Amino acid sequence: MFKHAKQLIKATCFITLSSLLISSFGIQTPSAHAAVARQMEKLDRGLVAVKVSTGVLVSWRLLGTEAASTSFNVYRNGVKLNASPITTSTNYQDNSGTTSSSYTVKAVVGGVEQTASTAVTPWANNYLDVPLQKPAGGTTPDGVSYTYNANDASVGDVDGDGQYEIILKWDPTNSKDNSQDGYTGEVFVDAYKLNGTRLWRISMGKNIRAGAHYTQFMVYDLDGDGKAEIAMKTADGTKDGTGVVIGSSTVDYRNSVGRVLSGPEFLTIFEGATGKALTSTSYDPPRGTVGDWGDTYGNRVDRFLATVAYLDGQKPSIVMARGYYTRTVLVAYNWRGGTLSKLWTFDSNTSGNSAYAGQGNHNLTAADVDGDGKDEIVYGAMTIDDNGAKKYNTALGHGDALHVGDLDPNSAGLEVFKVMESTSATYGAAVWNAGTGAIKWGVNTGADTGRGMAADIDPRYAGEEVWASNGVGLYQINGTKISSTTPSSINFGIWWDGDVSRELLDHNWDGTNGVGRIDKWNYTSLNTTTLLTATGTNSNNSTKGNPSLQADLFGDWREEVIWRKSDSSALRIYATPYETTTRLWTLMHDPLYRLDIAWQNVAYNQPPHTSYYLGTGMATPTQPNIYTTP
Repeated sequence: MFKHAKQLIKATCFITLSSLLISSFGIQTPSAHAAVARQMEKLDRGLVAVKVSTGVLVSWRLLGTEAASTSFNVYRNGVKLNASPITTSTNYQDNSGTTSSSYTVKAVVGGVEQTASTAVTPWANNYLDVPLQKPAGGTTPDGVSYTYNANDASVGDVDGDGQYEIILKWDPTNSKDNSQDGYTGEVFVDAYKLNGTRLWRISMGKNIRAGAHYTQFMVYDLDGDGKAEIAMKTADGTKDGTGVVIGSSTVDYRNSVGRVLSGPEFLTIFEGATGKALTSTSYDPPRGTVGDWGDTYGNRVDRFLATVAYLDGQKPSIVMARGYYTRTVLVAYNWRGGTLSKLWTFDSNTSGNSAYAGQGNHNLTAADVDGDGKDEIVYGAMTIDDNGAKKYNTALGHGDALHVGDLDPNSAGLEVFKVMESTSATYGAAVWNAGTGAIKWGVNTGADTGRGMAADIDPRYAGEEVWASNGVGLYQINGTKISSTTPSSINFGIWWDGDVSRELLDHNWDGTNGVGRIDKWNYTSLNTTTLLTATGTNSNNSTKGNPSLQADLFGDWREEVIWRKSDSSALRIYATPYETTTRLWTLMHDPLYRLDIAWQNVAYNQPPHTSYYLGTGMATPTQPNIYTTP
């Protein structure tokens, strides 16, 4: 019966459907939010205009603090375009618009127009280039030359103006996986306004090695002052955005093969507006003895993860982690009132925790998996409770890809879809209940299943579809196999065109570089149609094919994607050129989605998910229970 839900349920405007969905189809709407509201960013209208073939598409945010009844008027050059307030979408197609047009939007509340948004002019070719200041290359002590590429990015409002700034990591061309010996160039972290103004540059110094597993940078308003901070691991020689050096400026702990296996390590909180180091403390979990982490040459000891999580259900904390192949340690902190305080430590070496060793992924998720309003940490095959206690352990082992969200609208709560690396693992890919760890189904592969993806790409079936490498095939979320043929993309998903299904975000890989692209899965012919080829851009992290960032940065709920230009002279931000009749609160005010954006840069990047099912046949979401900072 649910195969025809799309014909019966149109989640295209905010109307009350919850009771109908539950009684008629058994669909569970999102559970009631906890009584405590969550602190979230105070964003502006996020108005964006893109030039399309038939004029200009204008779109804007419906903020999570605004009532569903809020309507809007659109103005071009001061003249209102819509005859009556817009109530069923947050975008408008202006067929007479040109690249020189200027647009504003005004919310209408109780019949009264509110203050106009900031005026914008259209992006040509539906993208915006943000100019960058590329660091100069150099030569390592063993004579290897290197240059720089723009790499992973995150966003936060560092100056409190309601607009996102971009925090960007620069990766030297000789960056190394932890399994590889060799010196690397220095890592830099920059902050940019959207007009290309560089606010600051943090130089990580010679004692921080370059690679996907070393520098995980959290960008978030941690103390509720309305401005984002940056939290990351530092070392002797790290220079903050004001030029002040942390620790010693001269000591060099690199060994003869370029690894850093001795010397102090720090956790530093930086001011987002200036890059100033606000405090530094010894990094916990500490390195200790290198061999305690699974090898003696320095591979597993330097596997770091990090996330932001609402451990008390109201305000954000940071969780810094080390290890996942063997010993696994997570430490939670609060940054409040200028003080960094430790909340708890989970260590698989602690008595009673040994079964939790070796269960982590190259990624993690913070999510309220048990419905108590507080976030747990889904750390690969295991989950740690909000208080640092053991939640559950599926014992499925380490893997490379992880998806957590409301993947199955016919089942209460959240689900996990994960792939496993071990050839002896019970399953190469599996789905389980995120709250209890009860495995719903899995596929045995007997191989290192390195890629796995979850997205609603087939409207004939309820919930998200899942697929993975090594012959896993394409499955409904309930475990029913759809086809042995899967999308060639097992990478990222993006809400891009006018429907609520998800498109596929990937790259065209030529063996050296990847050019960004977005595809649409054709579920009848079992192939893809390319919607966008981002000519002139490159993806990140080699065959991983990641964008610098994918997130709902502007406009309505559809997502933007950031790739670097092929010469790293700019970041290129693409916005959708498609009109939609679906109206949702900005995804950045959904608690799960916003945290997914915060950790997206961590290790093996993964796409974000929402706390409610967003796809064909979806129920009307519950308004986020949030408050915004000043």
